Order: sequence, then C-alpha cells, then structure tokens
Amino acid sequence: MKRTNPVDQIAINTIRLLAADAVEKANSGHPGLPMGAATMTYALWKEFLKGSATDPNWVDRDRFVLSAGHGSMLLYALLHLFGYDVSIDDIRRFRQIGSITPGHPEYGVTPGVEVTTGPLGQGFANAVGMAMAEKRLAEAFNTEDYNIIDHYTYVVCGDGDLMEGVSSEAASLAGHLRLGKMVVLYDDNGITIDGSTSLAFNEDVGARFAAYGWQVIKVSDGNDYEGVVEALRIGKLNTSQPTLVMVKNVIGYGSPNKAGKSSAHGSPLGADEIKRTKENLGADPDETFVVPEEVRSHLNAIIDKREIERFMWEEKLEEYIIKYPGKADQWKQWFDYELPFDIFEDDKLWDVMAVKDASRVSGGKFMNWVSERIPNLFGGSADLNSSTKTYLKGKGDFNYNNPEGNNVFFGIREHAMGAILNGVALHGGLRAFGSTFLVFSDYMKPPLRLAALMGLPVIHIFTHDSIAVGEDGPTHQPIEQLLMLRSIPNMNVFRPADGRETAYCWMEALKRTDGPSCLILSRQDLPLIGTSGKGAAKGAYIVRNESKDRPDGILVATGSEVNLALETAELLFEEGLDVRVVSMPSMRSFERQEQSYKEAIFPKDVIKRVSIEMGLTLGWERYIGQQGLAIGIDQFGESGPGEEVMSHFGFEKQVLKGKLLRYLKG
Repeated sequence: MKRTNPVDQIAINTIRLLAADAVEKANSGHPGLPMGAATMTYALWKEFLKGSATDPNWVDRDRFVLSAGHGSMLLYALLHLFGYDVSIDDIRRFRQIGSITPGHPEYGVTPGVEVTTGPLGQGFANAVGMAMAEKRLAEAFNTEDYNIIDHYTYVVCGDGDLMEGVSSEAASLAGHLRLGKMVVLYDDNGITIDGSTSLAFNEDVGARFAAYGWQVIKVSDGNDYEGVVEALRIGKLNTSQPTLVMVKNVIGYGSPNKAGKSSAHGSPLGADEIKRTKENLGADPDETFVVPEEVRSHLNAIIDKREIERFMWEEKLEEYIIKYPGKADQWKQWFDYELPFDIFEDDKLWDVMAVKDASRVSGGKFMNWVSERIPNLFGGSADLNSSTKTYLKGKGDFNYNNPEGNNVFFGIREHAMGAILNGVALHGGLRAFGSTFLVFSDYMKPPLRLAALMGLPVIHIFTHDSIAVGEDGPTHQPIEQLLMLRSIPNMNVFRPADGRETAYCWMEALKRTDGPSCLILSRQDLPLIGTSGKGAAKGAYIVRNESKDRPDGILVATGSEVNLALETAELLFEEGLDVRVVSMPSMRSFERQEQSYKEAIFPKDVIKRVSIEMGLTLGWERYIGQQGLAIGIDQFGESGPGEEVMSHFGFEKQVLKGKLLRYLKG
C-alpha cells in the first residue's frame, strides 16, 4: 500500500471530523459511514469526479449518488471542500429546521445533491436510471466530432442498500443492459444498526454481482488511497459492464473506542470520544469545524481545473449548435421539457380518442400519437406491454445493442422500475414513464413517494383499475390503491371516464414538470360519456346538468363509474328526481382550481351528494360531506367474470337506482 499524500490525508481526516462535529452538535446523525468511507469517496471526488461547483446542474457532469443517505455528512463535507455553496455555517446547522443540510440528502435543497436518498436501495436504483439516460442521450446527440454527452454515474452504497430487494432488481437490469458507465463504491464495513452483518447477511456479494454481469473489484483496505484510485480507474475503462468496487472499510474509523462497532453507526460519538478521535487523527482536540488552509489551497486548484473543463465544454456546445442546428433545437426541446404548441390541435387525435375503448387502449393510442411529436418519451412496463398497451411502436427497444430505443423492458421488477424512472427524470432530457397493473403499485410505494417529494415529472400508467378485472380475483383487484396514491402529497392521480378524458388527463400529465402523475386506466371498454372531455383538465366538471334551478342531488364518480352514474341518473329522472352528475378524474387538480369554480360544481346548498367508485369509500367525505352517501367497496373482491363481480358488489344501475331513491327521498 502506497502512503497517501500528506495533504490528501489531512483532507480525508477533515471529512471525518466535520462529520463527527456536525453529528455531535446536532446530537443526532450517523458519524460511522462518513468516517469509514472518507478515503474512498475523497479519492473518487479528487481524482475522477467531473463537475462544477458554480454550475451544479451542468448537463455533462458526472452524477454522484450517496445511496446510503444516512451518511449525509459525508456528502455535505465533500460539497463544502470542493467549492459548492455549502458553508461551514450550513454544516453547523446540520439537521436543523430550514437548513440546507438536512438529516438525509434532499434533491433541490442542497446545491450539488443529485437525489433524495435515505430509504436504502433507492439511490442505487436511481443511479441505474441515470446511467440509462446518459446512454440514451449520448446516442441521440453525440456525433463523430462532438461528444456532448459523456459522463459517468457513481454511487456510494452500504450493506443495507445491498440487502434491500430494490437494489438486487436494479443491479440485475443494469448488468443485463451492460451499463458500463456506472461505478459503485461499496462501503463493505460489515456493520449495521443491530451489530455485525453476519447476524442476517453472509452471502458472497461479489459472486452475486458477477452473476448479474458486473465487473467486481476488491480493495482489501479502505485506507489504501492508491488502491481505490486504481480500482476506479479499472472500473472506468470497462465500458461494457457496470462495476462494483468492494472496499473493506472500518465504520467510525479514527475513533479509538467506537471504530468497527455498531455504536458508531447512528449516534453521536460523545464529546470525550471526539477529543480522543481528533488526537488520534492528529487534529487539535479543542477546535471544531476546522478546515486547514493547506487543504483549501490544495483543493482550490482542482476546483479551478474543473471550472475550466466546464468552460471548454460550453465552448464545444456553442460550436455544436452552429454545426448541428437541428440537433440543437432538439436538445432544447428535450432538456426544457418543451411541448409543441399545436400538439393537441390535431383533429385526427380526437377522432382516434372518440371511440368506445378500454381506457388502457385509449391511453396506448394517445402515447403512440404523442411519441411522434415528443420523441424523448422513454419508458416501458414491468413485463406487461400486451396488457397495459404502453409499447411505443416504431421507437425501438432500449438495450445494449440499440441505445437509441425508447422502449424499456423492465422485467418483473416493479420496485426497481419506479426507482429507475426517478433516476431517468433526475438526469434530465427524457420524459420518463412506466406501467403495470394498479394493484402492483403497492410494490412501488417508496419510489412513488420519493418522486412526489422531489417533484419529478414521472408518469405512471396503472391499468386494470378495479374489480372489473374479474376472474383473476381479489389478489389482482385493486381496492385500497387509489386512496393510497391520492394520499401522497404532490402526486396527481387521474382516473378518466372515456377516451377523450384519457387524452386530456395525459395532456395534463405531460404539461406537469413539478411532480409525478398516475393515470388509472380500465381493462374493460368504456362508452363515450357525451362530452368533449376538456373539463377533465380541471379535475372535475359537470357531465350531466340538472334541468331546474337546483338539483335534487349530486352524483360524483370517476372512471368507468361515470357512465354508470349517468345511466342511473336517467332512471332517477324517470322517477321524478333530477340529479347532477360530476366526473372527477383528479381530486388534486380540482383542489387547485379557484374557489368559485369549486363551489359552482358543488353548490353549498346541495347537501344530498353521492360518490360512486369501485374502491375504498374513505376520503370521499371531503366532497359529499357528513350527510353524503359513499358507494364503494370496503372489502376485498371476488373471482368471477367482471360484469358478474360488479353486479355482485352492487355496481349495476338498477341496484344503484334503488339505493339512491331511498337516499334522495329520505
């Protein structure tokens, strides 16, 4: 093992001590990982990482993902040392309300943080999406004389990340796709919160990743700076395989009494132990939050060099724009998420959508129409293209031999699909979408929540949206999933009633750039409800108006139940009751409307209100009030033909007529 340059060693120890001081001051946090992984991560940042402190969003930067997000002080210390806008005062305010150094890294909060991490395994899978995006965009924009897109995705992960199933799913796909520009540094320290990893984890990780198709490199001593550098160099050279660098680190390295122990994982070291640690690492035990001047001077030269690299790239981009104006226009459209202004003015689109179809079929038609006009629509299904209808015809299959394809075969990996799509969106340049059955959104809850938290414009298509799935039975019939999705802050959920509404809901999802959207689509055919569908853009609108000044009641429904509500309303009219019918494809879109609009849809003086939806009734009280009637399903489904199952649960117009007559006349 070669001896580390003295200034580099001081910088590495500075990272360790900044982490220990910040955790101690906050009386909360995880000092163990930053102290143990400091050498390998500093080596990556100093010797390899391409980036710009003055432009953290530079398109061609290398992406760095701290998947083990509990070790956030490692990242904040690196950002500070390498010139990003993270000050010592910010580090002093670690884990405090309003600071830019939260307990786990948060995208959009801290300059230089690429992704929100902390739920283990998510960052690893996000990185797979970033590497996929780099590969697809390089194919789209690079020319023989200009490599405009040419960067790597680096990850730091821990034992916990690799125990989580999502990382296994994502690693398997990354190996299959041969994502050679993805390099993972594995903090192989053998410790978790409960103690040694041997309590629950004794597999051969290297053999597992080799079986996935990864290049595996081992570094036996995490403090062997040159060994880490050589491993990373080899990893970068192999562009036909992703690389796992297994680094044997000591958690809490430098702490005389806690190094190598689980007590270093998630608790402050304590004032006395920090003093001993500083003495052990050659620092002044009485000083806190210190960055030696020789470290600043040493790194300033590297920071300046990287700024020059970015300036040179920008000059190259200007030449590229002049030489390739067509590609330059496409670049702007893709990276700015621009939509062609006349994209929805084509009458042919509305002719296609004005057909009795399952909304999954309508959605597929819309996707294929729009992919001709938005060529960066990129995604796929979890092995369900034939069912979800989300395959983009003529757009090619994304794989190792065809990086220009737009269709991704995720395999039966719903959890990884969600997290990978988040990575694609985080990278920028592509409009990410994914699809599966609504009931399997359960497998995807963590990435769905994180997409909403980060404000990522990922589009999820969830088909087979109700008990109308039929014979597959209660395992495949979603009941509680709509409520789950609607409960996620910043998640827009659309359940359209026919083909036209499906198109408008898709349009709203495409227009959105500040958060994810879910399109909830049917297996069974849905008749046209007799409107243009344009009102769907406002989340709720009247599809049947009463013929008198004040309706006898309001029926509000979503999806396939809108037509059922309309049919029932006609039966009620024959009985002398005149009700309004409201289609509500998106509660969240409706809540964004002006109060006057909302009151026009639901007049305060009409208290007889009924919700009709084949799912949990919980949540509808917001619109129907305490005196309203919620018609839904508060139990699991049954196996049988779809029409019979719906009739069994009372979703049949004659049954509803009887219920509503009793309610409205009561």
